[in-house]
Amino acid sequence: MSMRLHNLKPREGSRHRRKRRGCGESSGHGKTSGRGHKGQKARSGGSIRPGFEGGQMPLVRRLPKRGFSNARFRTRYAPVNVGALNDYEDGAEVNEASLRERGIVNGRWDGVKLLGDGDLKRRLTVRVDAASAQAREKIEKAGGTVETPAPTPTEGGAPAPAGD
Repeated sequence: MSMRLHNLKPREGSRHRRKRRGCGESSGHGKTSGRGHKGQKARSGGSIRPGFEGGQMPLVRRLPKRGFSNARFRTRYAPVNVGALNDYEDGAEVNEASLRERGIVNGRWDGVKLLGDGDLKRRLTVRVDAASAQAREKIEKAGGTVETPAPTPTEGGAPAPAGD
């Protein structure tokens, strides 16, 4: 017998019939439908949130709070590799708006950081928020320039001057 589309069947034992809960005793899941007898977990909507310990003070609240995380306030840069800039023509200006227009940068970011992966064969003027030393070197080697905004006094590590 040759194999045809109309006589294809799934392998024996690979398909299971759906569990039909609450459909009579003979279904094997009648009466309590696998929920046991009474109690909170037997009720509709009766679920216990993760970490709940039956009213006992939960572990997460028994342990002391330690440390501080500033992760919420970090600056998130969109990574752009030097190799991706070969799409531009010689002498073009590259900035965040043009990168978004070409689809090189997508999504929500605080700025754009240029990274040094790949080779550049174009002379470009690049205006981004940050650039790695390797990326800067590769662009300048190709005859282009990299412009990044000057760090504000609070960013550079030195304390801001006290004003009178």
